[in-house]
Amino acid sequence: MDNRALQVLVALPCALVGWQILKRATAKDPFAHISGPPSTSMLVGNFFELFSKDSWDYNFELAKKYGRVSHIHGVLNKPMLFVFDPKALYHILVKDQYVFDEPDDFIRINNAMFGPGLLATMGDHHRKQRKLLNPVFSVGHMKEMTPVFYNVVRKLENSIKQQITQGKTEVRRPDSMRTDFVALNKSIDILSWMTRTALELIGQSGFGYSFDSLKPDSTQHPFGVSLKNLFESLLARVFIWPWVVNIGSPSFQRAVVNALPWKGLHDVRDMIDVMHTTSVEIFEATKRSLEKGEDLSAKIGGGKDIMSILIKANMAASEEDKLPEKELLAQISTLTFAAMDTTSNALARIFDLLSQNQDVQDKVREEVTAAYEEHGGILDYETLTSLSWLDAVCRETLRLYPSVPTLFRQARKDTILPFAEPILTRDGKEISEVFVPARTPVTFSILSCNRDPKIWGADAAEWKPQRWLNPLPDSVANARVPGVYSHLMTFIGGGRACIGFKFSQLEMKVILSVLLQSFKFEPNGKKVIWQMNGIVQPTTEDAELGADGEQKLQLPLKVSLVKAIQ
Repeated sequence: MDNRALQVLVALPCALVGWQILKRATAKDPFAHISGPPSTSMLVGNFFELFSKDSWDYNFELAKKYGRVSHIHGVLNKPMLFVFDPKALYHILVKDQYVFDEPDDFIRINNAMFGPGLLATMGDHHRKQRKLLNPVFSVGHMKEMTPVFYNVVRKLENSIKQQITQGKTEVRRPDSMRTDFVALNKSIDILSWMTRTALELIGQSGFGYSFDSLKPDSTQHPFGVSLKNLFESLLARVFIWPWVVNIGSPSFQRAVVNALPWKGLHDVRDMIDVMHTTSVEIFEATKRSLEKGEDLSAKIGGGKDIMSILIKANMAASEEDKLPEKELLAQISTLTFAAMDTTSNALARIFDLLSQNQDVQDKVREEVTAAYEEHGGILDYETLTSLSWLDAVCRETLRLYPSVPTLFRQARKDTILPFAEPILTRDGKEISEVFVPARTPVTFSILSCNRDPKIWGADAAEWKPQRWLNPLPDSVANARVPGVYSHLMTFIGGGRACIGFKFSQLEMKVILSVLLQSFKFEPNGKKVIWQMNGIVQPTTEDAELGADGEQKLQLPLKVSLVKAIQ
């Protein structure tokens, strides 16, 4: 592509941006009467204050100062609502879910990155895909997959033991001739291990495929690296990719990406290529095995993996319910993207909290150790879900620290959004609903709803696992928060609720129960910083800078064996 064509490609978006800014400046603001923070930029509104890596205080202050419904400004200063009112959330996610659907750019970006999977479809198309996928995420299927989870997590346990015992030291007891070999504490990057394990779990139980041997010195699979890095390519994904995927044919879009002199955009292109190539490899191998009628019991996952069952179910489905192969293929990257970083970062947060709260860590360890002593090396699904302290730690962490703090919807037509309780307008009037024009974006805060003191009480901002060991306040049930999990918005609700939340719960509980039985986790002295990167991720104050100038994501903790190795 010559320089003149490149200049045109750059000039067109600039002209469109200028036109949109002029249009916004002269348009009537439908939410002018609703209180909220002033816009700080004609280009990005409140976007960077609300969604930057260190925007925790801004989010908390926004909820505290303006309440459950406020007026914010989006990209190009577009008026938006910021909402965590339970009744409004119910209408957005459940009652009027086909009015408030995913934003157009979200659908286009996901289709370009992953193909036409769950994250890139809407309406009847989305429901059709979920209908085929629902059985493989049922409790019944999770029970069948529990042994596969243990096979993976025991590898993780052994590798961490290897890391620790590389530094054994002799300690001679003064009252005995016996020598104990006690492992030193080791600083171990828990985030790295959680990410690798999450990928291997979705690989084996999801696709009958192994991404990672989980050995301490093994190289991470390019598929996992690409998925991980996609989250960090925020600017390229959010601001540039929507323009690119909205012009011309796929081949023309590819030419535009190749021509634009921006490494970040080229990196996104290369990540997508790696994910697509790996997905095709997994899909074709599974399809060939099924077409040949091979015995899948010896395959990774025992033939019970999600993709094997999905392809078989699709073969048996009626023509009305059958999905095209490209949609089955798209589920591989889609499900891995949705499952890997959210759960791995939630687990990292739990280990960080347990390292700071040794009394709680001890209670969970005592509980899981007793369970393994009674039931053996594998706890079945019912036993895992019955462990009260383990469950309380998971629920409380997912309440207070959801991996995804905020999400977006877009009104598809003019509508009325009602509130659970009236709000005061700028001129002091009480209103119980607001008119939302078509194509208006709405941001809903998972974080603020989960921490709402009107629902959870005065201690809503405190991490207290014990709150789940007693009956919850009546205000929790009375709020009618439309979440699929524990009166929380963490996995949202309605037709686009997280389809894999039971998978995530099983993963968390198997990993926590195995590792807490064997290891003690303590802070290693480095200050941990949790960043809002779309998905909340940890780093440390002194973390090394990568080639992109960003701090390396990590969670180093001091890890030691619960029982001395002799």
